Amino acid sequence: MYTISEVAKLLGVSTHTLRYYEKENIIIPNRNENKERVYTESHLNWLKFVMKLKETQMPIAQIRAYARLFKEGEQTTQARLELLENHQVSIQNQIKNLLTTEKMLEDKIMAYKDFINQQDMTHNQ
Repeated sequence: MYTISEVAKLLGVSTHTLRYYEKENIIIPNRNENKERVYTESHLNWLKFVMKLKETQMPIAQIRAYARLFKEGEQTTQARLELLENHQVSIQNQIKNLLTTEKMLEDKIMAYKDFINQQDMTHNQ
């Protein structure tokens, strides 16, 4: 069992972020006898998944929809699958864009290095 501050530290997020996820019904922590939030290992794993979705630009609205579908049970398996497949396509597009951008940067960097080397050769003659 983890407190909100322990989870925040383990995941590298603020307690405000965790409360926001709770407000958005993305996670519902347990409560102890003092009404304090208590997180289980299962909560921690779910939050790690949520953070990966967020890192890959999945909007909070879609994460919230996925969480709602999950809570509704097995009858939503197809809808959850489609949501994740759509996000996978989005990630694949991000990867293509990043690779294209990386190539452009690589070409620009090489052009600058060639220019600098040419300048050095000219000055050393």
